[in-house]
Amino acid sequence: MEVLEIFFTASFWAAVIRISTPLIFATLGELICEKAGVLNLGIEGIMVAGAFAGWMAVYSGTGLWVGICVAMLVGMLFGFLHSLLTVPFGLSQHVVGLGITLLATSSTYYAYRLALPEVTSPPKIDAFQPYDIPILSEIPFIGPALFSQTPFTYLAFGLVLITSVVLYRTPLGLAVRAAGDNPAAVAAQGLSVTKIRMAAVIIGSGFMAMGGAFLTMSAFDSFFFEMVNGRGWICIALVVFGSWRPGKALLGAVLFAAFDALQIRVQQTSLGSLMPYQVFLMMPYLLSILALIVMSRRAEVPAALMVPFNKGER
Repeated sequence: MEVLEIFFTASFWAAVIRISTPLIFATLGELICEKAGVLNLGIEGIMVAGAFAGWMAVYSGTGLWVGICVAMLVGMLFGFLHSLLTVPFGLSQHVVGLGITLLATSSTYYAYRLALPEVTSPPKIDAFQPYDIPILSEIPFIGPALFSQTPFTYLAFGLVLITSVVLYRTPLGLAVRAAGDNPAAVAAQGLSVTKIRMAAVIIGSGFMAMGGAFLTMSAFDSFFFEMVNGRGWICIALVVFGSWRPGKALLGAVLFAAFDALQIRVQQTSLGSLMPYQVFLMMPYLLSILALIVMSRRAEVPAALMVPFNKGER
């Protein structure tokens, strides 16, 4: 009964929404890249770079929203490098993506040590605070869970809606999806597959960096190494889980966050004393793998994902 009672507490669902926020940003970013036909394995490193860039900007005296913009710009720079190497040059997307992760992570660590050489513990900033939406936040149970979050979280859910509308209700979205499914048809219409794919990777990488920035500017108030902790790799799986659709990807992020929040609370129950804590740490990943197996069997992979395109070639 203790475990079941967890699901009926507003604090649990508030934690789920909070934990899912960085996953939403990064999953959207990866989804946009893959919709255009490019697999971006640089996501983990880009999230680390975004976490540091946003935090460092605020620590240096800028506002929180400026920090978000700085993080996004840094992510877009790495996205530009990734897209330049994989789209016009046609290099291996796997190799380039892993290289971007290593470059972004190592350069972030170097920049941290360069900027704060004498610091032994990470300095703190004034992070985003929860904002209660009038009237909605007063709704019993639902209000405290959904409408008492930080503005950064509201931005994440807003981007899900915007991304869905752009991808499925605009000519631009049609061009992006066609670049990942049938790039030859895009070229036949006089559009540049190279520009579309590069733009998608650059924008998607900016979203990934915002996911990292959430960790330092909303979930926590400082930057520390390993804080991304594999979330980028999880987001790649969430894209598959969501069948390359923003709405389903959102549900996948919330589902994983629910597993993660649940394992933390289960450890504090009587059940937690019966099993090693490592079992509970493993639980969200195990359950996510099972859910991924079920959902991926019905997923429609973009037909030209990871397939280089050269105009004039068949």
